Amino acid sequence: MALYLRDDFAAAWAGADAFEKAGQLQGKVYRNVKARRTLQFIQNGNSYFVKIHEGIGWREIFKDLVQFRKPVLGAENEWLAIKRLQELDVDTMTAVAYGKRGSNPATQQSFIITEDLINTVSLEDYCAKWPTQPPTFAFKLNLISKLADVSRCLHAAGICHRDYYICHFLLQKNVDGDVDTTAEPKVFLIDLHRALMDRQLSTRWIIKDVAGLYFSALHIGLTRRDFLRFVKRYTNRPLRAALQDDKSFWQAVTTRAAKLDKKTNASRDANKAGSA
Repeated sequence: MALYLRDDFAAAWAGADAFEKAGQLQGKVYRNVKARRTLQFIQNGNSYFVKIHEGIGWREIFKDLVQFRKPVLGAENEWLAIKRLQELDVDTMTAVAYGKRGSNPATQQSFIITEDLINTVSLEDYCAKWPTQPPTFAFKLNLISKLADVSRCLHAAGICHRDYYICHFLLQKNVDGDVDTTAEPKVFLIDLHRALMDRQLSTRWIIKDVAGLYFSALHIGLTRRDFLRFVKRYTNRPLRAALQDDKSFWQAVTTRAAKLDKKTNASRDANKAGSA
């Protein structure tokens, strides 16, 4: 068994079973599937998120293994990913409680509690208005540079997010609830429960990450030049050299992003037809 409780949670849950306390938390439910429940709750006037994982079962484990994917058994993966990102000085969530028990990977129970990143907005929501209300060039460039730097840092450290979309970046707002476009943007990377950490990270996982990010930014008013700015910053090399030497990589990124976009559009059209 593994257990960590920050002092305030240790005091609030003193003498109680931490797993039972976590399971009894009540609040706004954001996700409730077979093996995982995510909700927002308030404790001592502060807002938190808890993810409660139940055993995923051998069927799901074997399914992932057959597809050459590392099974995500519970909260441990996110706990370790948060710690690793903090070591790399990548802004992310703050974990205040974590627990894991059970030696059987199919029935293992775990939970993780993180501070609510209040006064932030997802990049997906913030950038949705850009096609009609474009940002200043300086702010757009700073934001592209920030995401390129974070991406390079993660991949150089052997970390693949695996759900790497702009919706999983939260942009800090100021005390007035607005984004200060004159300052360097501060973004937090969230939803790390599927993160893959491997010193010998396969190129296919890096392509998946970068393509996901590119796909999620296809319709927010960015240009090809903006994409090339990302490439230059991400590779930290002259653009011509980056495109020539890594031609197959960037072709794979754009091809995968286009396929994701086509699949999303087809699914959206099917849903519209079904509701008509």
